[in-house]
Amino acid sequence: MSFGANAEDKAVESAGQAESLATQVEVAPPQPPKLPDGPLPVRLLADRMLVMLDAESAERRSAGGILIPATATVGKRLAWAFVVGTGTHVRQISNGDRVLFDPEDRREVEIAGQTYLLLRERDVAGVAEGDSASQDTGMYL
Repeated sequence: MSFGANAEDKAVESAGQAESLATQVEVAPPQPPKLPDGPLPVRLLADRMLVMLDAESAERRSAGGILIPATATVGKRLAWAFVVGTGTHVRQISNGDRVLFDPEDRREVEIAGQTYLLLRERDVAGVAEGDSASQDTGMYL
C-alpha cells in the first residue's frame, strides 16, 4: 500500500474514463440543406451566389461542450454555407459546394419563405473539397 502505486492507479483509472468519454462523443457531419424544388425563382447575375447558412454556423459548442449562441461575437469568425445557386460568371464554385465566407460581408434575401445569403465569388475564402465537405472542417483556416 504505497502512496505512489495508489496515485498511479488513480491516474490510469482517470485516463480510462477520459478515453471512454472521448469515444462516446460523436460529431455528426454537416448535412446539406434541403434544396428548393425545381429552379430558383430568381436568375443570379455575374459572379453572384445564393447560399444557405450551415446549421452549425447558427450556434456552436466549445471544446468543453458549452453551447455558444450565434449572437455571441468573438472577433472575426468565418462561417460555412451551402451554395444553392450561382451566376453565369462564377467559375470555381458550383451548386452544392460548402463554402467558407465572412458573415459580415453578406446580404440577406427571403425567397419563398426561406432566408438565403447573397455573396460574390470573391467574398468566398474557401471551398470544402471532396469527402472533407461532409466532415468537420473546423472554424478557422
